[in-house]
Amino acid sequence: MSVRTVSQRQEILSALRQTLRRLEGGVQHETAGIRPTGLGLIDAVLPGGGLQCGALHEIVSEPRDIPAAEGFAATLLAALSRHGPVLWCVETAELYGPGLARLGLDPARLVLVRAKRPRDLLWAMEEGLRMPGLVAVLGEPRSLDLTASRRLQLAAEASGVTGLVLSRADQAGSTAALTRWHVATAPGDDQRRTNPCWQVDLLRCRGAVAPDEAGFGNWRVEPGDAELGVAAMVEPMGRQVDIRRVA
Repeated sequence: MSVRTVSQRQEILSALRQTLRRLEGGVQHETAGIRPTGLGLIDAVLPGGGLQCGALHEIVSEPRDIPAAEGFAATLLAALSRHGPVLWCVETAELYGPGLARLGLDPARLVLVRAKRPRDLLWAMEEGLRMPGLVAVLGEPRSLDLTASRRLQLAAEASGVTGLVLSRADQAGSTAALTRWHVATAPGDDQRRTNPCWQVDLLRCRGAVAPDEAGFGNWRVEPGDAELGVAAMVEPMGRQVDIRRVA
């Protein structure tokens, strides 16, 4: 690594810390515990009634369903952002501010990092997860192997920051994530709709017991609209994806 590269990374970290100090505004952060997602039927299945803090959670989707996975991830991030600032790390994806606001994610609480290379994105995620001033870090790496996921998990454990990672099903392998979700556009939805529903399947959940052979749970989620004060609607589906593709 060149001196110039080290200097650039130090500048990025310094700028990020300054941004966090502005966003924190006296918010007190927990270093461990549970954060409800606000999606009642889903929280009822998760141990403790929500996402485990200080842990990595993985959301998997087929390439064609990436918008659905990003929408679900943004909904989870919105629930977490009520407790403090959050970080979203991307390479090329463009985020639509008004769309995020409708899902309840206040852009004022969001720090966006655009990385030029895959390794820079993973570095940004790991550094973000080491910062207790953040509540959560969401990243969209091109691929995530077991070693990289363990580094992210260890960073999350040390700080209490919650990690979310978006993965493509055709590139997903074994990871250290506490939970693994599969998200797709719900069957029967008109793809031309501006706000389609999502099919959410919980494939893995450490510490939970699957209620039956079908898995931990399958839900149809209709996104809410925070600007209109409309909460997300969740109903059971009873339909499991082919876990062999993504487990």
